[in-house]
Amino acid sequence: MKKMYNTINDSKSLFVFFSIILYGFFVTGYTIAQENRSDGGNIYPMLQDYANKSDFTLSYLSYDWPDLEQWRIRGRAKMQELLSFETEAAPLDPVILDTVKRDGYTRYLVRYFVTPNRTTEAFLLIPDGLTKPAPAVLALHDHGGFYYFGKEKHTWTENAPEILKEHITSAYGGRTYADELVRHGFVVLCPDAFYFGSQRLDPDQVSDRMTDKFPELKSDDENELIRAFNRFASTQETLTAKMMFTAGTTWPGILFQGDRASIDYLLTRPEVDSNRIGCMGLSMGGFRSAHLFGLDPRVKAAVVAGWMTTYSSLLFRNLLWHTWMIYVPRQHNFLDLPDVASLNAPNPLMIINCSKDNLYTMEGMRGAEQKLMAIYGKLGASERFKCNFYDVPHSLNVEMQDDAIAWLQRWLK
Repeated sequence: MKKMYNTINDSKSLFVFFSIILYGFFVTGYTIAQENRSDGGNIYPMLQDYANKSDFTLSYLSYDWPDLEQWRIRGRAKMQELLSFETEAAPLDPVILDTVKRDGYTRYLVRYFVTPNRTTEAFLLIPDGLTKPAPAVLALHDHGGFYYFGKEKHTWTENAPEILKEHITSAYGGRTYADELVRHGFVVLCPDAFYFGSQRLDPDQVSDRMTDKFPELKSDDENELIRAFNRFASTQETLTAKMMFTAGTTWPGILFQGDRASIDYLLTRPEVDSNRIGCMGLSMGGFRSAHLFGLDPRVKAAVVAGWMTTYSSLLFRNLLWHTWMIYVPRQHNFLDLPDVASLNAPNPLMIINCSKDNLYTMEGMRGAEQKLMAIYGKLGASERFKCNFYDVPHSLNVEMQDDAIAWLQRWLK
């Protein structure tokens, strides 16, 4: 068994195919050179000094808040303002596109609207033999520089191409955790996030100058085509982020709105107990899980794997590997990442960190852990927060999955 540290209840280019990725690269031996220079050079000290001045005015630790619910309301309202993505409510109009019977459960491919002009597809996994509404988990896929697929990265599918199998082996130890959740009696929904899978960028609708460098997009070899698409979508991230900021919105705002629409869909299912909904994800899926948990009170328990740190700790030399999908302008003035996750405290929260994860510093991961521990302790709910460290690179392997599922079983069943 790999070495694990448990701290519960205590007060080289931007895209190197799939080993090193902008955001959720699943490291296989790569180590950042140990040196004292920041990636930002002489610009770094000014920005680090500015970040250090933040007193996180909406953190639960900043004041003795007299009313817990009013603190939550203020924090969530500020985040919604900063996320800057408000859209009209739209009927979900769900459609079942495909049904596959598997051993012990049924997998449905569903499509529903997340905004008036945008749909997503998701896998809905329902255990056999349900006699009453069951707990449900929203399983949120990673980034991993793998844009061609979304939900398929952590759900078993027939005839998976070799490149997808390699990703599942690298990121998840070869086991798709959504299928493991349904085998443990959870209803599981696995939606495609914006820019991935069924919501991916369409090269045929992009100007020729953006696709000319990727002739393999026309390849007859499925793996080569997918590999080329992932490179293409990676190069388009910067332009897409510029377009979003210019339009007055943010990438996280679009992502989180889609995840909350997926909760809306879950609640339409008669198989789901609306009082027992959880969420779980790795890497960008962990980032989404942290925010869905913090911002949506319908979520009663969460697992955040591979994305819990203090933001300022990333400034020195860790931002190079991160996607454009994580930035919320001005958030650092009000709430750090652990503060956002804490907005749903004292509901149960588990953090899964990797001690060999080069996306973050140990200082940043430990700092987030200590802040969350202090908040849950202040609320008299230390047993409802857990942070495990595993002596592995960025991943959610079988051992970690088992621990995560046990946490969700403890609190949702």
